[in-house]
Amino acid sequence: MKMDRLIGILSLLLQRDSVREGELAERFEVSVRTIRRDVDELCRAGIPIATRPGRGGGISVMEGYRVDRTLLTRSELRDILAGLRSLNSVDASGRFERLMEKLSAGASDFMTGGQSVLIDLSSWYGDTLAPKIALLRSAIDGAHPVRFRYFAPGGESVRRVEPCYLVFRWSSWYLWGWCHAREDFRLFKLNRMEELEMEGETFARRSAPLPELRSERIFPGRIHARARFAPECRWRLVEEFGASCFEEQADGRLLFRADYSSAEELLRWMLTFGDRAELLEPEPLRAELREMIGRMAEVYKER
Repeated sequence: MKMDRLIGILSLLLQRDSVREGELAERFEVSVRTIRRDVDELCRAGIPIATRPGRGGGISVMEGYRVDRTLLTRSELRDILAGLRSLNSVDASGRFERLMEKLSAGASDFMTGGQSVLIDLSSWYGDTLAPKIALLRSAIDGAHPVRFRYFAPGGESVRRVEPCYLVFRWSSWYLWGWCHAREDFRLFKLNRMEELEMEGETFARRSAPLPELRSERIFPGRIHARARFAPECRWRLVEEFGASCFEEQADGRLLFRADYSSAEELLRWMLTFGDRAELLEPEPLRAELREMIGRMAEVYKER
């Protein structure tokens, strides 16, 4: 912890002309006396630090001093910082922000400009997602099992899992780990977890395979769907399935073909288009959708 603070202090001093003792104490949540001892240690380590007392004074590194950042090029540093910024978007601890400051020491343009890639991994569930990620990271690092209530299409269940990896895929966060209930490795969506807690005991780490994350492996296409869409639906089809998923017909409507893994998901998706879409195949699901629309019409009958 002390070493992290010393590196953090040096990083700030390299980025700014001068920093007040009180500001450093507040930032690192220690006393001014501790900051003075830290500055003394940096001086003994050979770093030329100057202190100016009084109003407008502060602590600074002598002009011309720079830290070698392991000879990384500016382009390489930008790529690393882009990845750290993306993780920082779902991190509640501030660790990635501190790491960015260390890497960009003496080159603050990396932090405020010059980047060409911006990644935000947060979601609509930002308030609950970051604490889950922080807890699961601690559980993975410490080899602690986790327990949570899981909401799946088949119903609710309480799961006890030995966590292995946090995975970001398909615009969502997942946990890959050994599930005691299934006695196998499973993928769990974080947004479906509630009452998540880490247990105090530890587990012997298993030889964990990397999760197989191909879409066809996780979402096997068992249902061959064919549907017809109004021309104004083109943007959604392109966004969700790509431009090759449909053929434009002579009347301008779009003939859509795709494989689906869940009948429920397919029907729910079709309903989001209202009267601008018609499910053609498979015939049993077309009949089920017709019945579903009939029941909805009953619900919305005039009172």
